[in-house]
Amino acid sequence: MFNYVIRRLLIALPVLLGVTVINFIIMRMAPGNPVDMLVNPKLPAAAIEAKRLELGLNDPAYMQYLNWLRNLVLHGDLGYSMISYAPVTELIGSRMGPTLLLMGAALVLGLAIAIPLGVLSASRQYSKLDYTAVTGSFLGISIPNFFLGLALIYLFSLQLNWLPSSGMRELGGGGGFLDVLLHLILPVIVLTANVAGRNIRYVRSSMLEILDQDYLRTARAKGLREFLVVNRHAMRNALIPIVTVLGMEIPILFGGAVVIEQIFSWPGIGQLTLSSIMNRDYSTIMGLNLAAAVIVIAANLLTDIAYALVDPRIKNSYRGAAQS
Repeated sequence: MFNYVIRRLLIALPVLLGVTVINFIIMRMAPGNPVDMLVNPKLPAAAIEAKRLELGLNDPAYMQYLNWLRNLVLHGDLGYSMISYAPVTELIGSRMGPTLLLMGAALVLGLAIAIPLGVLSASRQYSKLDYTAVTGSFLGISIPNFFLGLALIYLFSLQLNWLPSSGMRELGGGGGFLDVLLHLILPVIVLTANVAGRNIRYVRSSMLEILDQDYLRTARAKGLREFLVVNRHAMRNALIPIVTVLGMEIPILFGGAVVIEQIFSWPGIGQLTLSSIMNRDYSTIMGLNLAAAVIVIAANLLTDIAYALVDPRIKNSYRGAAQS
């Protein structure tokens, strides 16, 4: 397993390099540049040119990329924001915590809803519970995040005045745990509905494929209770395709966080990403894309490790490959 992880990490290096090259090319293809967003259009051309020289925008594109890559490899430096002049590493670090809190809460809550409901729906196929779970799954997938978010703000913030509509803490307040929790409820509900809606269908279909297997009929014939048949024998084999889906949830959640954080003014990575794109903040966008690529690769690696924990046959194949 250790050798496998090392090989995957070595493979990830050229992938990360390719991601940075593609991101750099796409940014340079987009119209506008940071100077257009910073300076007054009435400034003389000499002042604008001086600003371009200061930011290194007059260098050839390949030289700008090589300078960025050299600073990253040799010094671990992602540069400075072209808008706020703050270090990109500090900007991303300060926004990563709120995003991980939001995504982690939505992922845990969504799976806590999806897995039991999916298992019950499959074990009681064509029952009222099954129809209710499938209908709720389609609703969770079909309702756009921005629409559900705005509807929740209108209902719970504007009409009922039960929950805050934006931010992570109350302005001028202490910002304690309860304050953060209240601000977390609405955005987590939106993301959880989407996560649960997707995964209920996957868990249900995976369980349905397993429940008719011969070895489960044998377990029932031996007198095992249905609860043990489903949760001890069927569930472990059904988890194998489910693990693949869970590994894809993190990239999807990052994409959804961009919209949700903007709607609820949540001070996370998604809000920083959108503001950086609007301001053509090249260095911050490069750092954000690199961070997102690292998280996606890490999620895929953890998914592969989870396969070995769920299915012993995969663990044995790792051992055989290492010995050979």
